[in-house]
Amino acid sequence: MKVVLQRVKSAYVKVDSSIISEINHGYLLLWGIEEADSEVESEILINKILNFRVFSDENLKMNKSIIDISGEILIVSQFTLAGKFLKGNRPSFVKAKSPEIAEEMISKIVQAFSKHVT
Repeated sequence: MKVVLQRVKSAYVKVDSSIISEINHGYLLLWGIEEADSEVESEILINKILNFRVFSDENLKMNKSIIDISGEILIVSQFTLAGKFLKGNRPSFVKAKSPEIAEEMISKIVQAFSKHVT
């Protein structure tokens, strides 16, 4: 399981010129699920991400979590994070979780986050 976490002032996902999801201050998470990944690993990452202290406090020290700032999270399923690029000229995605199972796992991840943030 690989996650790219980006602090953002705002973020959105656009499909065919239509914004399908957007957030203000918070995290943009690109979430890649590999074949060997389980829900246990997701739960560990969710708890870590919720408690990361990467937002500034009043003293400009990174001391606040996404929960502390009432931030928002935008999660984008990103199978390309499971890609292997070492051999040949074309990436291999054989280690990526099947789309159906990955979609189900991402839905559970979104539900878990929504209990704590918007």
